[in-house]
Amino acid sequence: MSRRIAVSVATGVVVLAGAGAFALAYAGDQPPALTHSTARYTAPAPAGAGDGSLSFTTDVTASSGVKSVKVLAWPANSSLAKKELTAKEMTAAEAATCKPSGKDTVHCTYTTTVAPTEAKTSPHGAWHIAVLAEARNGTTTLDTKAAGFTVR
Repeated sequence: MSRRIAVSVATGVVVLAGAGAFALAYAGDQPPALTHSTARYTAPAPAGAGDGSLSFTTDVTASSGVKSVKVLAWPANSSLAKKELTAKEMTAAEAATCKPSGKDTVHCTYTTTVAPTEAKTSPHGAWHIAVLAEARNGTTTLDTKAAGFTVR
């Protein structure tokens, strides 16, 4: 092999290795990704015969690992519809329970009971689930409308 070809090949290997290292470093800084988000609302039984429930599930993927997932249900016709939620506001929201479900993925569940008195005083109509996911590397993802449900 001529010296010119050898230098070209060596240069190409160095460039590709550098690009690969950059891509790997860049991938590590990616914010968490939410997938398969669903919400299910069950109204309380009539005449106060039992509580209802709200369940939310989502899968969160982060190459550095998932540190926390916070969940907040909010009515579509509230003041939050006019003023976007912020990550800072979401830090006070309730935490979901997450379990490993893949290499960099966790399956998270949030469940709460809905008492008959809560259902009567809650706004009826469309609701949204907001989610704040934080990765171990400090990056965050805020999805203010990760899932929805209807209160009747």
